[in-house]
Formats: sequence, C-alpha cells, structure tokens
Amino acid sequence: MIETVVIDSIDGIMRLISDQAYNEDIGRLRSAYFFRGLPDVRFRLTTSLRMNCKELHRELEPAMLRAFTKYASMDDPTLSSSVWKQMVVGQHYGLPTRLMDWTRSPLIALHFANSESNFDKLDKRDSVVWRFNMKDVNRYLPDKYARILERDKTFIFSLDTLSAVADSIEQYDADMGGDAFVNLEPPSIDQRIVNQYSFFSVIPAGITDIERYLEEHTEHTVRYVIRKEIRWDVRDLLDQFNVSERMIFPGLDGLSRALARHYFVKGSDAERRRYTDET
Repeated sequence: MIETVVIDSIDGIMRLISDQAYNEDIGRLRSAYFFRGLPDVRFRLTTSLRMNCKELHRELEPAMLRAFTKYASMDDPTLSSSVWKQMVVGQHYGLPTRLMDWTRSPLIALHFANSESNFDKLDKRDSVVWRFNMKDVNRYLPDKYARILERDKTFIFSLDTLSAVADSIEQYDADMGGDAFVNLEPPSIDQRIVNQYSFFSVIPAGITDIERYLEEHTEHTVRYVIRKEIRWDVRDLLDQFNVSERMIFPGLDGLSRALARHYFVKGSDAERRRYTDET
C-alpha cells in the first residue's frame, strides 16, 4: 500500500523528518526506512537502466557492464571480481544500472526533492519524497537470502554477502522473479557515498513497475508530496542545516553549486537587472 501525504507547511516537513520507527527491544529510534527525493512529483520510480535502454535493458545490461569493466580496470583492477561491484561503482559515476538510489536520511532526500538545475523552477512544480520500510520487502526474499540476513542480524546486504548468494545477474533474476529484491549497502568508495548515507535496491528484471510492486507488497510506503509554494522555504531551511551540495557533493563542484543558489536573485528579469545595477 502507498499512502500519499501532502505537505504544505514547514510543520509537515518536521513531521516527515521526525516520523521514525521506535525499536522497543533497544529503546531507541532505529527505523528501517529508505528515502528518495525527486524534484518533480510526476517523476516515477524507475532505474537509470530502464530509462536508458528501455525494452532492451536485458540484452544491453551485460554488454554495458562488460565494457565498463574493461575500460575502468586501470582505475580499479578488482572490478572483474564481482558484477555487483561493477554496478555500484558504475552507478556512482553515472553508468545506467538496475540499482535504485535511496538514502537512510530524510534530510538528504529532502535536499534532492528541493534542488533544481534551474532555480526558477523551484516554486513552479511540486516535488516528492518516497519512503519505504525495507522490512516489508525482506519478507518476500527467498530462504537462502533471508538466512544470510538472519545470520548477520541485519536488514541489508553487503557486496560480499550478495556475491556469496548470487554471483551473476542471471542467478539473481531467477531467484527473485517478480516477488522480491535485495537492499544493498555500498562500500565507502568516496566521501560522497558516506555523506549521502547511500543505499541501493537491486531491482530484478522481473519487477517491471517499482511503484506497483510497493503498492502490492508493502504496508508502510509513503509518498510525501511537497507543495511548490513551500519549496523555497524548505530549501533555505536545509541550507541553514548545512544540508546542501557543500556537504552532499564534497569538492569545488558542490561548493560552487551551493554558492550559486545562495546568491540567486528571485523575481522578474526587470527586478534582477535593478538588483544588479544597485549592487
């Protein structure tokens, strides 16, 4: 089931941030939620592989991974040891893959939901933050996968544990069918992954519509629609919390992007020209 919650105030944003599951066993707030922010409410949950390769994704995925591994081996000779590592590293550098990006942090998701390459669009369209509970999905895992999570007392696979149970795309797709998917914690290959609190869902070929899957297989999925009228307020609040490109994309690129927005002048062209003349 997918619940839609419309947020039209900062109070609603605070409820999104603070709505975390309480673990009675340890007396702590330890949720199993994943979050994903999108700048346009009309954008669907889909992988970059399907967007890029469309109906040919099954045929083109192995070829693309082989080519990536061949040409990237100079930078990382260990890529050939694991198809899952090929996906994680490739995804990190922009290769279309079957991995769906998530974060454990609602603040990071809010950043992506309230970021625009064109700042003028920030108050022109509603955005969205998705949240799902990984425990809902883990219930459908095949036994050999579930046993690994139980053995390691975790909800999430690592590259090593996933490689141990499925060492090929074909085996993984056969195991999962259209009934389940694995959630994966990537290795900390650079500071960006650490700062973004990044995680991935490994979407099998049998799941053709992620949103329909969540509707039919989960009980705690929420779709937070953030009204365009408050997006600038949310954006400025996040920047005050140091949740900006300066932190999420460490380096001069992220710094420059954050500074561009900080000094962005809202209003009409005439108002911008007057501001420029006066300063």
